[in-house]
Amino acid sequence: MEKAMDPMILRAAEWVQFDPERFRPVPLAQNDRLKVQLVCFEPGQQIPLHTPGVDLVLTVLEGHGLVIAGEKEGVVGPGSVVCVPAGTPRSVRAHTRLVALAVVSPPPTAADHVEVEAALAEQAA
Repeated sequence: MEKAMDPMILRAAEWVQFDPERFRPVPLAQNDRLKVQLVCFEPGQQIPLHTPGVDLVLTVLEGHGLVIAGEKEGVVGPGSVVCVPAGTPRSVRAHTRLVALAVVSPPPTAADHVEVEAALAEQAA
């Protein structure tokens, strides 16, 4: 049975949370088909290059950074929209404080996060 997602209207700015140690995902909604979250970065923080099995639509709400999506690389800022198909390498690095809305489908599994967690652990060491 599919997990229901209640309708919602919210102000993203009220949900922003930063972590001085690493990027901070803030879950907003999820069902069996998709996950919606804010992703908050302090300057220099990143989601390391990884290749998950989920589609991603990332919309930058504030700040600036660099995104790698497959063979494409570009500087993003408020209003930038990045679409990345499942199985495509991707990375985000914040140049300034950066807040983005990420919609992924289907919701990622623990296996989708292995590369990210390993890279972050290596950076922290």
